[in-house]
Amino acid sequence: MSIPDDHTLTETGVTASGRGRILLIACGALAREILDLKAANGWQHMDLTCLPAQLHLYPDKITQAVRNSVAKHRTAYESIFVVYADCGTGGHLQAACKDMGVEMVSGPHCYSFFEGNEKFAKQSESEITTFYLTDFLVRQFDAFIVKPMGLDRHPELRDMYFGNYEKLVYQAQTEDPSLTKKAQAAAQRLGLKFERRFTGYGDLQTALDTL
Repeated sequence: MSIPDDHTLTETGVTASGRGRILLIACGALAREILDLKAANGWQHMDLTCLPAQLHLYPDKITQAVRNSVAKHRTAYESIFVVYADCGTGGHLQAACKDMGVEMVSGPHCYSFFEGNEKFAKQSESEITTFYLTDFLVRQFDAFIVKPMGLDRHPELRDMYFGNYEKLVYQAQTEDPSLTKKAQAAAQRLGLKFERRFTGYGDLQTALDTL
């Protein structure tokens, strides 16, 4: 799925007053998962707009991008919910959301809220040598991992980037054997042990349920 920058996906449209409607401003890496949850739960009162997934390569730009999107859309909706965790912003995104009066997903990053923030916090200290992939990152492994790190041109850089890692954990949101095979291939390419964990949507579903 390819979603244009800051593109709003609606199923029922927005009323003139926006009464009762919620806008989800989300990372593009979560678009498929959010749309699946909307469809499965019949959340017709929610619309989705996605910021570029590539912002994760430049986390210092996430906060301002979210600010711009909130300013652009807030008069059309009764409420706005930001579907980002901290995502490397060093607390700046949370501070911005508080300043704008909008809520956001809790947790340091998507690996945490997919696993469940409480569970992830308990096990993270014993997994400091673990590299995580989600469904999205498995699908986009070359675009988001291999090419930005230059591993396609300089495979010898693997040891510099991943020499201190021991294991790749694939956090699976869906039961898809083809993605599991791709994740296994990614682990092999990086020279890491492989583990698959079915997390489902974790705290992402819980957070959206409350809306």
